[in-house]
Amino acid sequence: MAKRGKKYLEAAKLVDRATAYSVTEAIELVKKTNPAKFDATVEVAFRLGVDPKKADQQIRGAVVLPNGTGKVQSVLVFAKGEKAKEAEAAGADYVGDADFINKIQQGWFDFDVVVATPDMMGEVGKLGRVLGPKGLMPNPKTGTVTFDVTKAVNEIKAGKVEYRVDKAGNIHVPVGKVSFENEKLAENLQTVYDTMLKAKPAAAKGTYVKNVTVASTMGPGVKVDASTFA
Repeated sequence: MAKRGKKYLEAAKLVDRATAYSVTEAIELVKKTNPAKFDATVEVAFRLGVDPKKADQQIRGAVVLPNGTGKVQSVLVFAKGEKAKEAEAAGADYVGDADFINKIQQGWFDFDVVVATPDMMGEVGKLGRVLGPKGLMPNPKTGTVTFDVTKAVNEIKAGKVEYRVDKAGNIHVPVGKVSFENEKLAENLQTVYDTMLKAKPAAAKGTYVKNVTVASTMGPGVKVDASTFA
């Protein structure tokens, strides 16, 4: 177990680990227990009653947070011709094809999200080994492989976040920054919660949402009572 800093331990004393707090109380506690000097990200973690080893219980997708993430993502779009012009007009930070593929192969990663038109995936597929482990590979399930590049870029800039269940059945999603107003964090949190409920696989048995926890980047986890969501 990593040794925790004094600030973290002091913050952790404010949280009763046996208690599940209401959404409002949990958000207040996350702000109170943020030990970082910077504007930390607030993240929600779900423990779900799914078996991710089974193909029909894989949960993956994306959701646009109503109040954004507090961070403007830089977007790279792989597209040609008219679609490249469309991506530029929508505000993509980088647009191109082979030139950017070469750049990435040489170790360039000055972007947060990659979007590709379906006709570019044959080329972009060559980057699987470098983009895959970083979670940057475009995917139709998250809306990043599409001919509608305008919509894709607009949603990412507006605060679209991706989610994916890990091997242990957990999903982590950022829901904003500590500096956000409580109502805005609550609204983002509610949107992610609703999205998780909609994503429930038909094959999942038993309790689906087992646990919901919110925390700031370096702060302790605060359990949320799921019945207090709207």
